[in-house]
Amino acid sequence: MLLRATAITKTFDGVRALHRAGFDLEPGEVHALVGENGAGKSTLIRIITGAETSDAGSIEVEGRVVAQHDAKAAKSLGIAAIYQQPSLFPDLTVAENIALALETGGTWRKVDWRSRKRLARELLERVGAPIDPDSPASALSMPEQQLVEIAKAIGAKARVLIMDEPTASLSESEVERLFRWIATFRAKGCGIVYISHRLEEIFSISDRITVLRDGETVATQFTKDATRGEIIQQMAGRDLAATFPKPQVPIGEIALEVRGLSNARSGLHDISLHVRRGEILGVAGLVGSGRTQLAETVFGLTPADSGEILVRGKPAAIESPARAIAHAIGYVPEDRRRNGVVMEMPIASNVSLASLASVARGGLIDRSAERELASRYMRQLRIKAKSVRSSAATLSGGNQQKVAVARWLATNPSVLILDEPTQGVDVASKYEIHKLMGELAGRGTAIIMISSELPEIIGMSDRIVVMHAGRIRGELSREQATPAKILSLALGHS
Repeated sequence: MLLRATAITKTFDGVRALHRAGFDLEPGEVHALVGENGAGKSTLIRIITGAETSDAGSIEVEGRVVAQHDAKAAKSLGIAAIYQQPSLFPDLTVAENIALALETGGTWRKVDWRSRKRLARELLERVGAPIDPDSPASALSMPEQQLVEIAKAIGAKARVLIMDEPTASLSESEVERLFRWIATFRAKGCGIVYISHRLEEIFSISDRITVLRDGETVATQFTKDATRGEIIQQMAGRDLAATFPKPQVPIGEIALEVRGLSNARSGLHDISLHVRRGEILGVAGLVGSGRTQLAETVFGLTPADSGEILVRGKPAAIESPARAIAHAIGYVPEDRRRNGVVMEMPIASNVSLASLASVARGGLIDRSAERELASRYMRQLRIKAKSVRSSAATLSGGNQQKVAVARWLATNPSVLILDEPTQGVDVASKYEIHKLMGELAGRGTAIIMISSELPEIIGMSDRIVVMHAGRIRGELSREQATPAKILSLALGHS
């Protein structure tokens, strides 16, 4: 047995995060850890990596109980973690970031720069990453940053590797490369704890699955014996009636229309589309197709060079987000941690941020009105938090996403742009966000949904436009849409 966590219990400020949770990991095994956001997965892996100390329970590594389990001990025992948000120092080079993780010694010592770069280059080659060791980490894409994290783990001679949502920002080809590397890693007798909300990946790559719910382990079973429905029910503690609860609602007049929109900086060329009241317009395409750039242009973050935007049939000059908000357009961005919520602010302040006028009295924010507004959306969206005063940084990913959505719901938008609305959230939270989208459409809100997940695009959209290289390659009705047709258009085929 490589690793065993037994009866792990942890409480934060009176809130129980874990209660007698645990699982074990065999050599050469990929063990999936799944559960809703807030189920306790992050807390459990932070305890395993020594970043947190448990209140009760034990950690065993290769059959021996670890008495003093902290970050230093975990590292010496060969435990490493790769998180969804890579922990690289942006102003240091790739070689320096790898060195910080691997080198030992005192502060006052001579640095062998040649050896440092040589080691970094060797490790990067082992993971198939064509990255210059002298490149600053800030210049790397998210997939490249993750490859550097993997290189660090290899250099540390990790025997247990924890991967937290490793494919959230990867393209299909990059996911395939990651899976090939995982196969190589496990062939050496190492073990991987794999955390993901993408159940298709879980069933593709794991040997066993452990389900956490409300801080407790509810089931561990061999993947070959499990079904998707069974895992979802164990995670949620209830049956989810439908994966995509898309109601049929009346489609009204055109709420937003774009004609011949181009943006040289964003790589957009002659974009024309429209979305109607009550309609969910899906925007599909591969990474780099221009989907997010389209959303940012419509919202005024990067104003268009040419073309026309019409709101409710009238031309609208949207040169800034403030003008977009004035035209009742809301935008929930893809990167919720960087752009969706302000981590240091409480939930109440995050929710009111785009609609301060509604909670202001005499030019000053009425904190009571602000808390009342946030409380309403906490109940409506079932945001799990101690109170509206809780910092957004303390929330799980799914609940942070709900706070980002709540901010724009508070503006009462007529058009709502959702960029990857369920990326990195659990199955139950996905269901709730999809249900909310249906409710908003039923109230007459026009929704533009950008998504990399084909089942989501097909399951939730009334119409789908597909982008490739900054252009719209085609449009499909709900009845016409199939994965093959969408992928063909996304690859630039007619």
